[in-house]
Amino acid sequence: MSGTRRVLVAADKFKGSLTAVEVAGRVTAGLRRVVPDLAVEALPVADGGDGTVAAALAAGFERREVRVAGPLGDEVTAAFALRDGTAVVEMAEASGLQRLPAGVFAPLTASTYGSGELLRAALDAGARTIVFGVGGSATTDGGAGMLSALGARFLDADGEPVTPGGGGLAALAAADLSGLDPRLASVELVLASDVDNPLTGPKGAPAVYGPQKGASPDDVETLDAALAHYAKVLEEAAGPRAAEYAAAPGAGAAGGIGYGALLLGARFRPGIEVMLDVLGFAPALDRADLVITGEGSLDEQTLHGKAPAGVAAAARAAGKEVVAVCGRLALPPEALERAGIRRAYPLTELEPDVARCIADAGPILERAAERIARDFLTA
Repeated sequence: MSGTRRVLVAADKFKGSLTAVEVAGRVTAGLRRVVPDLAVEALPVADGGDGTVAAALAAGFERREVRVAGPLGDEVTAAFALRDGTAVVEMAEASGLQRLPAGVFAPLTASTYGSGELLRAALDAGARTIVFGVGGSATTDGGAGMLSALGARFLDADGEPVTPGGGGLAALAAADLSGLDPRLASVELVLASDVDNPLTGPKGAPAVYGPQKGASPDDVETLDAALAHYAKVLEEAAGPRAAEYAAAPGAGAAGGIGYGALLLGARFRPGIEVMLDVLGFAPALDRADLVITGEGSLDEQTLHGKAPAGVAAAARAAGKEVVAVCGRLALPPEALERAGIRRAYPLTELEPDVARCIADAGPILERAAERIARDFLTA
């Protein structure tokens, strides 16, 4: 790569340490310490989970804020991104774990109502295409809260609304979708996610992701049964497609909000693919000679739809060389090679103390970028 003079930094966040924007800034600083006149283009990326709106804003989208219900019903200020009729909405902004008080979980009662309010705000703003990034949720309600905010009704045997959260769906007797916002029919809704789980069962939302949200084994059982019942009631309201959607890839994303989105007519696409399109990755890639991607941990999960794998796949298809930065590396060289990553630069190679790596990630990342510059950008 001797003579390379244009670099594209397209990395995700280092969760708990650096945002994707900060990663790009630190990498750029380190590269230019070795090659001062280097042309660097920063394109922070995300795969649909938390950080998706931030990536869109860094790419030039306009920030819009709205007050919505948090997962426990308290009001929070959530943001979405808007540009030329396309809105990027991140469910974690309204219904994410980040919205819960420290150490507090509510696996049975957390609701996605605020995510529905965010979608409604995007419609109010005139969005014709909505990229709905899901991930990092505090919820396992199958999207019932979201659908309620958009006009659906979920009633118990007494004709009263069921209580919020996945646990309340056990008492569901009837679902009425006739009041859904009519604007949804004329909007392209894209479900952007890096997981392809079904709604229920051994690989479903409660079993796989419930424990991350504080669900005990009994809670997981309760939620799985409640969501299966919910899908059955929705089948009576919406027909056979409701059962098909429950088994479809992506239905189990973000506590089953994927299922609710599919009921709204959403098209499921891997989050990183959608975001690369939305962020303008292809023209940026054309301008680059070397691509630097990465995330906090490069591991087996990375290979299954995470941002660095998507970036590397697109870059390899374009014949561009890719290296990666990360906090920790848990992939052998052959796995990196298969993913299209020539070499990875983990912070732990420079600072073996993981706690210090997390606390001082920025300066250490700059040092890693200096190594990349010396290895790939100098004669």
